[in-house]
Amino acid sequence: MRRIVIAGTGSGVGKTTITIGLMAALKKKGYTVQGFKCGPDYIDPTYHTAVTGRPSRNLDSWMGGEDVVKAVCEKGSEGADIAIIEGVMGLFDGKQATTNEGTTAEISVITKSPVLLIVDCSGMARSAAAVVRGFQLLDERVKIAGVIANRVGSEGHFRLVKAAVEQACSIPVIGFLQKDEELSIPERHLGLVPSIERGELDDFFMQLGERITKTVDLEALWQLAEAPDLDAEHSFLSVDRTYNVRIAVAKDAAFHFYYPENLELLEAYGAELVFFSPLAGELLPDDVHGLYIGGGFPEEFAEQLSKQEHVKQSIKQAIDRGLPTLAECGGFMYLTEGIETTDGHLYDMVGIIPGNVRMHTKLAALGYREVKGEEGNFLLPNGIMAKGHEFHYSTFTHAEPTNFAYETRGLRGTKKDGYMKKNLIAGYVHFYFPSCPPMVERWLARCEQVKNDG
Repeated sequence: MRRIVIAGTGSGVGKTTITIGLMAALKKKGYTVQGFKCGPDYIDPTYHTAVTGRPSRNLDSWMGGEDVVKAVCEKGSEGADIAIIEGVMGLFDGKQATTNEGTTAEISVITKSPVLLIVDCSGMARSAAAVVRGFQLLDERVKIAGVIANRVGSEGHFRLVKAAVEQACSIPVIGFLQKDEELSIPERHLGLVPSIERGELDDFFMQLGERITKTVDLEALWQLAEAPDLDAEHSFLSVDRTYNVRIAVAKDAAFHFYYPENLELLEAYGAELVFFSPLAGELLPDDVHGLYIGGGFPEEFAEQLSKQEHVKQSIKQAIDRGLPTLAECGGFMYLTEGIETTDGHLYDMVGIIPGNVRMHTKLAALGYREVKGEEGNFLLPNGIMAKGHEFHYSTFTHAEPTNFAYETRGLRGTKKDGYMKKNLIAGYVHFYFPSCPPMVERWLARCEQVKNDG
C-alpha cells in the first residue's frame, strides 16, 4: 500500500492547497487516490472528496483511539492505489503542548505512514534546513521522508533550499510551489469554503494539479509513500444486534457536517438512513423513527430556512410527539427560536428550543470535548462519556433555568451545555460516535421503542 502524510510546520503553510494539488495530479496520472484528514475537520474533506471522487475520512487519535484510526484508515483505503493524509495545524500540534496526543505526528505513527513536510520557505534558504532538522529530532518515531518547499520566490530560490536541506537532513526535497494567490483556496469564518457551495471545481483542480505536476517530482512521492499494511484487528462497526428503524438525516448545503463513521455506525446497527433537505423545502420524511440534524452553515442560509414554514412545522411537531432526535451545532441552532446574523437581522427557526442564537465575527468556541450526560439524557446515562469537538462563531442565549443535556470538559474546564426535552438531545458538540458506540445503540433502541408504541 502507498500511504503518506502531508504535514506542515505550522498552520497556514499551504498544506491544504498542496494536498489537493497532489491528489489532482496523481488522479490525472491514473491513480485511484483516497483522502484522509487528521483531526476534527469537516471542510477540508469536502475538497478531498470532490477531487478524488471518493469520500474522505477523518483520522482522530484522541476521539477515536488507535484501533479506530487503524480501522478507518484500512477501510477507507480499500480499492485505492495511494492514500493522502492531510495533517492538522503543525505536525506536532494537538490536544496539548506537551505530548503528541491528537497530533498529525501521532497519526503518522499509528498508521505507519511516512511524512512529507511542507515548509514555508519565504525569506529563507539554509534556515529551512534548521527547521526541518528540528522537526526530525523532536520525535524519532515520526518518519519524515521528504520535503516540499512552499512559497519560494523562484526556481533558483528552491535550489538553494533543496541543497541546504538535503545536505543537513539527508532527506529529499521533492519539489516546490511559488506563491500564487490565484491558486489559493478562499476562506471565511469557518475556514475553507465547502466545495458543496462552490459549484464546479474541475478547472481549479486541473490548474492546481498541472502546477504541482510541473514543480513536484511525483515519481519520488510515489516511492516515498511506500507503507506497510495496517492489519487492523478491531472494527468499530462490529455490533451484537440490530434495530429495524428508519432515521431521517438532514443533508444539504446548510447541514452537511457528518463523520462517515457516524452514519456507518447507524447503518451497522440496522438503521435505514433517509436523507432530506430542509433548505430545499423537503418535509421531514414519513414513517421515520428518529432524526439526525448535523452541523453546517444554517446562518449562511438563515433567510431561506426561515421561509420554509411547512418544513419547520413538520420537524417541530415530530419532536414534540417524542421523535428521538440528535441535533449537533448547526442542527442545534436550527431548532432554536431564531438565528441573529452579524448584520443584526433575526430569522425565525424551528422554535422547539427556547432561546436565540447570535452570530459573532470572532470565534466563540474551539476544541475537543469530553461529554457526560445530565440526568435524563437517554443517550449518555449514568455518567457514560463520549467524545467530540466544538467549532462555532455563535452563542446561545436562553432563559434560566434551562434543561441542559450534558456537561462538557475541555481545556478551559467544565460547563453544562446543550438542551434536552423528551427525546431531543441538542447542543454545540459534534459527537464522534466511534468514541462511544453504546450511545448509538441507545438512540436506536429508543427509536425502536417509539416505533413499537405506534
